[in-house]
Parts: sequence; C-alpha cells; structure tokens
Amino acid sequence: METNYVIILDFCGGFLNIIHLTEEEKKESEKYEDFESFLSTLEDKYGFRLKDCQWMTTENLNIYRYENGKEVNHA
Repeated sequence: METNYVIILDFCGGFLNIIHLTEEEKKESEKYEDFESFLSTLEDKYGFRLKDCQWMTTENLNIYRYENGKEVNHA
C-alpha cells in the first residue's frame, strides 16, 4: 500500500485533518525509520501537534458522512 493520505484526528481542537501528501513529502518520508518521526516534521506546516492526535495513513481517500443513521454526503 502506498501512503498517499494522512488522516489526523486532533482531539484537543476537535479537528479532522486530511493531508494529501505531495510527491516530495512521500520521498522524504522514506528517509525516516518510522512514519511518526516524519509526521513530526509536518506539524508546523499543517497545524497539528502529534501529542494531541491519533493518525492513520491510506492509499485512497473515501469519506462517508452520516446524520440520523443515514448517509448524507459521499465525497
């Protein structure tokens, strides 16, 4: 699986940050032993603090939104 997106759940501010990594960022991430070390270099650029977040990576981005048990918007 190629890492194209980083999804960050910031529980201090109640934010969901979705980062579509650039080709440069993908190449840079390969220089790090673990991905979280690489993510720490992006904190200022994208306005998050890892210590306040949970994160995941994915190749494809699928967003589903629900209200009252029904899907209301598929991005």
